[in-house]
Amino acid sequence: MQYTIQSIATVRNNRQMIKYDHWGEIISTIELADHIQEASLKGIEDFSHLEIIFYFDKVTDDQIQYESRHPRNNHDYPEVGIFAQRGKNRPNKLGITMVELLEVKHRTLIVKGLDAIDGTPIIDIKPVMKEFLPKSTVKQPAWSTDLMKEYWELK
Repeated sequence: MQYTIQSIATVRNNRQMIKYDHWGEIISTIELADHIQEASLKGIEDFSHLEIIFYFDKVTDDQIQYESRHPRNNHDYPEVGIFAQRGKNRPNKLGITMVELLEVKHRTLIVKGLDAIDGTPIIDIKPVMKEFLPKSTVKQPAWSTDLMKEYWELK
């Protein structure tokens, strides 16, 4: 089944290149597309955090991974399937990140902690509500904790 999704906004920030780590210092502006009304943001300032769904538009079709691999090609990590990691080379090229909302300015959102490069298309924006957060303890393997140790670190 095929679906067509149109971006609703674009990321603007100073990160031009895809990098693995040090996203904690990145402040991004999310600019609504011309076809999206400013009223779509009404009330969003009442939330502290947002979920941003974006499209890895720089990933080419030949980079998509359907099989298992070592995350970041690091053989110290176990070989796991693409759905057991958060890598960018996913079948539908979708990323999702929870960000802190710093400010709303007319047709733009200023956010902290968005791990998307400048020009990345935004597919959707959702407010974070505590009722949607996990009710039980989050479990993850040790390799993923190691992989993420510098992801949000400041440079």
